[in-house]
Amino acid sequence: MERQITLREHRFSHTDIVRFTVIASFTLSSILITAITLSRNIGTLYSQLLYFPILYAAYFYPRRGIILAGLCGIVYECLVYFSLFPDTFALLSATGQAVLFICVALAVAYFTNKIRISEARYRSIFENSLMGVILFDKNSFTIQLANQQVAEMLGHTTEELGQMTFSDLFFSRDFQRQFFERVGSGEDIRNFETCFVTKTKEPHWVNLSWSRIDDTVVSCAVIDINAEKLARQVAADSLTQYRQVTENSPTGMVITEHTRIQFANPAFSSFSGYEPAECTGRDLADSVLDQDRERFMTFAGRWNAATPVPDRAEFRFATKSGEIRRAVLYFTPITRNNKPAGLINIIDNTEWEEYREQVEQTKERRREMMRAVAHELRTPLQPIMGYLNLLLHDPHSFGVTDETRQILDRCTKSVDQERQIINQMLEVSVVEGEVISLDYSVFSVLGMVNAVIASGGYAIKAEIVIDIPPNLTFEADRQKLSYVINALVANGVTYSKPPKKIWITYRGSSALPFHRLAIQDNGIGITEAQLDKIFKPENDGSAGSLGHSTGEPGLSLAIAKKYVQIHGGYISVDSILNIGSTFTIHIPKKRLDQGDRHET
Repeated sequence: MERQITLREHRFSHTDIVRFTVIASFTLSSILITAITLSRNIGTLYSQLLYFPILYAAYFYPRRGIILAGLCGIVYECLVYFSLFPDTFALLSATGQAVLFICVALAVAYFTNKIRISEARYRSIFENSLMGVILFDKNSFTIQLANQQVAEMLGHTTEELGQMTFSDLFFSRDFQRQFFERVGSGEDIRNFETCFVTKTKEPHWVNLSWSRIDDTVVSCAVIDINAEKLARQVAADSLTQYRQVTENSPTGMVITEHTRIQFANPAFSSFSGYEPAECTGRDLADSVLDQDRERFMTFAGRWNAATPVPDRAEFRFATKSGEIRRAVLYFTPITRNNKPAGLINIIDNTEWEEYREQVEQTKERRREMMRAVAHELRTPLQPIMGYLNLLLHDPHSFGVTDETRQILDRCTKSVDQERQIINQMLEVSVVEGEVISLDYSVFSVLGMVNAVIASGGYAIKAEIVIDIPPNLTFEADRQKLSYVINALVANGVTYSKPPKKIWITYRGSSALPFHRLAIQDNGIGITEAQLDKIFKPENDGSAGSLGHSTGEPGLSLAIAKKYVQIHGGYISVDSILNIGSTFTIHIPKKRLDQGDRHET
């Protein structure tokens, strides 16, 4: 991330500062040269100098470039009026030149914006494509661009690919020759199956489709079919070869024609309880539990497609002895005896499911224990708080001196802090273990934020800058969002550096489905390692949002994240060490139904 410099609440990158310096230098130099040449009547090209800063500014900063063009036009016209008055032709020419400055800046800004939009669109498509894409020169075959998918496929970096030719990618000269023959046909090619070589010199099967972008550049789409090709090669072997491969496999394997078993290995026989001879000819659907059979038939129905593709699904099976077992089925289309068939790997995950249920039971016991411990801890705190408040409210009746009262006051704060930790323990146990209901209402966001600031006394501890439209409303659970705002503001106030300052800003847009409320501080920042942990309740260090000794996240951020998630939103974090952090709350503008809520 490029470092930022903040000046009067405006942020500038180092690149921006360099560009501003260049533009300012060009502008001042051009104005100075123009002024000198006008005063001495040297030549007629002095006005052209001002195009340099105008074009430069309009290209990098279109709006500012137009403003600069207007300023340069005014300055130029003033210089001409001062130097050449009353030459009417020169004055009219200067006015036309000033207007031309603005027109040129407008044209550059317009076309620059169009080009950038187009470049951004195609770069996004190129970089985020799910398939590999390579651009190469059709004459020299040098690779001009390759996206990350191709690099990951072959084990290279995009920079390494940029130093290679397209013909270097093929595994052997035979594959190169086939490629050159197809390219020489002069036609756009679709579904050309060939073999590339990885960085480790391993073969890797791909499917290529290419077409010419212009007279010199060819765009080639690269689809990874290595796994599918290897599976087809294995599936093309004879039944004997299948058995050699499968009989010693620890996972169940069957070959089926539709759902009827033609071959089963010993691992599947052990899984199902049927002897290998009993498996042959048996319908695999008969072993599927009745409750899962309809879903299994839908899954198996896709095997009869014109071009079936590898697929996977999980089902429950009834063994010969009546035992219920779970398994994941991996289907791969093959050809057996010149007929379409399926190779199905059956991975038994019954024990994993039992382990997962045990883990869930352990989690539930942990939550129950947390609730019990929290209740047991809170019970003795209540009379302590009562006695302390009694002594502090009427110190003279009990003979409490001022020094003793200060000690009792510190004790009260410590007990209250302990009570908050216990309450958060209870709340986390509820949030983790139960479905939380939301009490939706429409409320003023600015009013909610002001109430949180006032109740927490944060305006005394730091300078709070609030930039929220006064008429902005949310439809959400006000109480839970107040908790979220309070947790994030408390975190910012605690860890901001003097002079402490907190910015609370609404960053929503009518084009986005989410409201975005950002809480920014000028604190110590968060490291990359901490970003993965700050919302985990297990790392609690204190009652605050972050542990004072370790910098680890606490309960309040875990609860805040949960409250935002059950609204259907999420919290994002952007942080720079020793500069500050920004927590952005994303809340859906449209109220979600219970079935639409999810966690991220």
